[in-house]
Amino acid sequence: MIFVVVPAYNEEKQIGRVVRGLFEHGYGNVVVIDDGSTDNTVSEATLAGAKVLTHTLNRGQGAALQTGNEYALSAGAEVIVHFDADGQFNPADIAGGMEKITNGGYEVVLGSRFLDGRSQIPWFKKYFILPLARIVNQFLTGVKLTDAHNGFRILSRTAAEKIQITQDGMSHNSEIVSQICAYNLKYTEHPVEVVYHEFGQGIGGGIKNIKDFILGKFLN
Repeated sequence: MIFVVVPAYNEEKQIGRVVRGLFEHGYGNVVVIDDGSTDNTVSEATLAGAKVLTHTLNRGQGAALQTGNEYALSAGAEVIVHFDADGQFNPADIAGGMEKITNGGYEVVLGSRFLDGRSQIPWFKKYFILPLARIVNQFLTGVKLTDAHNGFRILSRTAAEKIQITQDGMSHNSEIVSQICAYNLKYTEHPVEVVYHEFGQGIGGGIKNIKDFILGKFLN
């Protein structure tokens, strides 16, 4: 069984469309983790047909993904897809990534905005923030990727059972990649389309993520 895990925080405007899009592409086990939203995210996700799990407090995307992984595994998931709630991803990209899991022998598939030309990435992000993130991510994790911080990923059951996300915030991206390396999981990248509705995380957020990841490695 394939489960799609969607972390969501105050995404009432997009979450219904995201869930319905996943259903339309044949993914019937959609789990939305509401991470302490103060808007109508829960009702919109429920109305669209998703299974909704709720964090009483806003803990961060990493914590939401770990909650989703644990639920999906307990429900019998053989494959878990991580998919953002903001409408930036295209559910049509899941099928190609799944092919690499089921027939390619990979245990982890990581989305990349740089493997085709579909994503219209803002100039500053494309030529400054993301290249810097790639360099830092490789230094911290030992894994060279074309796209270091992409929320689209597919995990086999084996990978999902091994990977434990302890970084509650956005530094979970580097933590996951670090564990892929530590557990010697077979991984590959997969081209995904990202449609930008707003600029997203800036340099300050990126620095915080690096600090959180380094502190987490020493404290855990």
